[in-house]
Amino acid sequence: MALPKEHMATSEDYWNLPDGQRAELIDGRLYGMAPPNYIHQKLVSQLTRIIGNYIAEKGGGCEVIPAPFAVNLHADEKTWVEPDISVICDSSKLSERGCEGPPDWIIEVVSPISTRNDYITKLLQYRGAKVREYWIVNPMRSVVQTYIFEGEENSNLFSFDEKIAVQIFDSLEIRFSDLLK
Repeated sequence: MALPKEHMATSEDYWNLPDGQRAELIDGRLYGMAPPNYIHQKLVSQLTRIIGNYIAEKGGGCEVIPAPFAVNLHADEKTWVEPDISVICDSSKLSERGCEGPPDWIIEVVSPISTRNDYITKLLQYRGAKVREYWIVNPMRSVVQTYIFEGEENSNLFSFDEKIAVQIFDSLEIRFSDLLK
């Protein structure tokens, strides 16, 4: 006897979610998203400001966009994510619906419910989509895991007290302990 097939969700399912319901579509599966807490939002707000100011000061063509913002990683019908922060340096990827293709840099701030997705599911998705740089910020452990996917791939773990150099930009460094003061 054949097993019943699990419903594969599509872009249509993602875009037709009820108002106020947030989810991500990864490989045809919808993942619900819990509301972020205060520390999460403070970090996202501070990072967006710092990165945006850096881009403006350098006269760069990149844009920094916080969630909620839809990113169609593979420009297909089965994967739409909402990274906490997306930095996009190719304006041709931007559309009315969001970002069509991988951003250059993605930052995810971990919450207890998103840990597995951020460290495993999304890590593999972002690497496969050729995101240039991916940071996982874990306020529960006060650490940041960085991944560089272009050139020679590498990964490093930093404490919130260390300065972390952004690889896609020449002179931007971020110390997370400064963001929580």
